[in-house]
Amino acid sequence: MLMYPQINPVALQVGSLAIHWYGLTYLAAFGLFLWLGTRRLRHPPFSRMAVVTAWTRKDVEDILFLGVLGVIVGGRLGYCLFYKPGFYLANPLQIFYVWEGGMSFHGGLLGVVATMLWFAHSRKRHWLQVADFVAPCVPTGLAAGRVGNFINGELWGRFASPELPWAMVFPQSGSLQPRHPSQIYQFLLEGLLLFVLLWLYARKEHRQGQVAAVFLMGYGLLRFVAEYFREPDDYLGLLSLGMSMGQWLCVPMVAGGAALWLWSQRSQPLPQSL
Repeated sequence: MLMYPQINPVALQVGSLAIHWYGLTYLAAFGLFLWLGTRRLRHPPFSRMAVVTAWTRKDVEDILFLGVLGVIVGGRLGYCLFYKPGFYLANPLQIFYVWEGGMSFHGGLLGVVATMLWFAHSRKRHWLQVADFVAPCVPTGLAAGRVGNFINGELWGRFASPELPWAMVFPQSGSLQPRHPSQIYQFLLEGLLLFVLLWLYARKEHRQGQVAAVFLMGYGLLRFVAEYFREPDDYLGLLSLGMSMGQWLCVPMVAGGAALWLWSQRSQPLPQSL
């Protein structure tokens, strides 16, 4: 068994100013998005668009800015609505206490979708084109976030066999029994694996909407699997059919992704080759 190393969540402190590792992982996520977004401009169909409709680095920067807003606002509201609606209904001002933690990926996703719809409308682009552009640039940010979760010693896994070589004891969990380091599982699955598969898929041109659809299905399936190793929130536990809240939120993601892929397959035209 391994013992959680008790990493100091503060990376740098100067007087009363404290820079947390978790904040740095968010910064890394945004930097990776900008770097990957500029390379996404080289992928078809974006690389062969006419000058008047071509995507630019300025578009990537604007999407990043809007995406940050979507992640923060949507992630916070999603956490409040999906995980603790009763508490935040009784204490509405607590919604703004973001420094106390509490963010939801699925809420952040909805926030990003809302900002991307606004971006598509303001730039007169098809919303599926925007979604296809953004999707392959997201998983590395998710991976960075899971690193932050591990450093903070939060979102630990369920109990594991002591014979598992990488089983880890998280003393802050209130138990000295070995657990799955589920943050690392999610880093590898939803982060690195999803990025590699989606980036390779997106390098070739597909019907509009299918790259976004693969992201929805891929994340939903990989997160669903990872949730079997992650300890459910103690105030929720397991819900119907023995599934966690995270798993139930993944079900519409997978279904929506499959529906979008099939719809794109049947209704969107084949890409025009040069």
